[in-house]
Amino acid sequence: MKQNLLEKMRKGERLAFGQQLLLIFQLSIPAIMAQISSIVMQYIDASMVGQLGAKDSASIGLVSSSTWLMGGLCSAASIGFTVQIAQRIGAGEEKRARNIVRQGLLAVLVFSLMLCLLGAGLSGVLPRWLGGGADICKNASRYFFVYALSLPAIQMNNAAGGMLQCSGNMRLPSVLHIFMCILDVIFNSVLIFPSRKLSLFGAEFFCPGAGLGVTGASLGTALAEFFVASLMLYFLLVKSPMLHLRKGEKTGFKREDLRKAVKIAVPVGFEQVVMCGAQIMSTKIVAPLGTVAIAANSFSVTAESLCYMPGYGIGTAATTLIGQSIGAGRKDMTRRLGWLATCLGMAVMAGTGVLLYAFAPFMIGILSPDEAIRALGTKVLRIEAFAEPMYAASIVASGVFRGAGDTLIPSCMNLFSMWGIRIPLGAFLAPRFGLEGVWVAMCLELCVRGILFLFRLAGKRWYQGAEGKRKGA
Repeated sequence: MKQNLLEKMRKGERLAFGQQLLLIFQLSIPAIMAQISSIVMQYIDASMVGQLGAKDSASIGLVSSSTWLMGGLCSAASIGFTVQIAQRIGAGEEKRARNIVRQGLLAVLVFSLMLCLLGAGLSGVLPRWLGGGADICKNASRYFFVYALSLPAIQMNNAAGGMLQCSGNMRLPSVLHIFMCILDVIFNSVLIFPSRKLSLFGAEFFCPGAGLGVTGASLGTALAEFFVASLMLYFLLVKSPMLHLRKGEKTGFKREDLRKAVKIAVPVGFEQVVMCGAQIMSTKIVAPLGTVAIAANSFSVTAESLCYMPGYGIGTAATTLIGQSIGAGRKDMTRRLGWLATCLGMAVMAGTGVLLYAFAPFMIGILSPDEAIRALGTKVLRIEAFAEPMYAASIVASGVFRGAGDTLIPSCMNLFSMWGIRIPLGAFLAPRFGLEGVWVAMCLELCVRGILFLFRLAGKRWYQGAEGKRKGA
C-alpha cells in the first residue's frame, strides 16, 4: 500500500487527506524504529559502562558531544546525495538516481576517511581540552580513538540506509538497525567485562570476556557498525529494485550533481558544527560542576533522546515525501505534507514529553546505579519534558526543508538559537543553579527554536525555490 501511494503521488494522482496521513505514518514508523535503535545502542553502552562506576561513565560523557559532531558531519555528507535521489525518483529518473548513488557512496567514503584520520589525531588531546580531570582523560581518549576509526563504517551505514529510505524503503534499514542493537549487546558483554558466570532463568552459564571496560564499549559498537554497514550496502547495491547496480551503467561524475550535493550538505554540515560545537561548549560549562554533574548530564541527554527520536523518524520520512513530491512537481501536496508531518511530530513528542516527566527516575535509573547521578538526572529530565513539542517542530520542519533542498536558512536559525540563547544563558545560570540551570537554558532555547521553524514553515520560499530549480533542471 505504501508503494502504491508513493506511486500515485509521483504520477500526479490525487491523494485524499486520510491517504496522505497514512503515507506519513507508513514511512515514519520504520524510520522511528531505526532512530530509536540508534539511541538504544547508546543506552546499551551507557548502562553497561555505568556498572563500572561514575568515573568510567563520565569518561564517555566527556567526549559524547564530540562523537555526535563526527557522526553529524557524516550524516550531513550523505544528505547532499539522498535528497537528490529522492527528487530524481519522484521525477521518474531512476537511471540518474542510480548514478547519484554511485557518486555519493564514493564521495562520502573519501570524506569519512579524512574525518577518521582527523579524529584519531585529536583523540589524545581532546579530553584535556574539554576540561576533563586526569582520572577520566585516559579512558575518554581511548573511547574516542576507537570511535574515530569506525567512522567509515558509520558513514557507509548512514549513506546506504538513507538512500534506501529515500527510495521509499523504510522497513529494511529499520530492521538492520535493530539487528545492530542485538550485535552491540553481544559484543559489549564480551568486550567490556571480564569472564564471569551469569544467571538466566535460574540456570548459570560461563560468559567469556576481555575486560576492556570503556574501550570495550566503543569497540563493541564499532564492530556492530561495520557488520551492519556491509549488509546495508549489499541490500542497496544488489537487492534494491530501484537503485541496485546494473550492467552497462558506468559511474559518471556529473558536476551538477556534485555541486548540488555540496550546496545542500555544506549548510547541514555547518549546522552540525554549530550544534555539536554548542554541545561541546555546554560540556565545558558542565565540567567544572564535578564528576556527578558530568555523568548525570551525559546520561540525561541519552535518556531524553529516546523521547525525541520519534521526531527524527518523522523528519526522515518527511524528507523522502517532500523530495519525491517536489521531484514529481506536486506543488499541491508539498506544503500540505510538510504541515501534516510537523503537526504529527509535535503531537507524538507532546506525548513522549509526558512520559519523560513521569518515568524520568526509571529512565535514568537504567543507566546508572549511583544515587546522586539518579537524583540529579531526574531533576533535569523533568525540566526538559516541557520543551518536547516545540523541539519536535524544529526537528520535523528541518526534515521538510531538507527534502526541498532548503538547508541554509534553517542552519542560520540553529546558529542563532544555540549560540545566541542556550550557551550564554547556560553559562550564566550554571554557577548559580548548577546542572539544573544549564537544562533550564536548554528548555527555553528549544522552545524559541521551534517557534522560528514554524514561522519558516508558514512561508512559501522554502519550497518555491526548490520547485523552480527542479523545473529548470
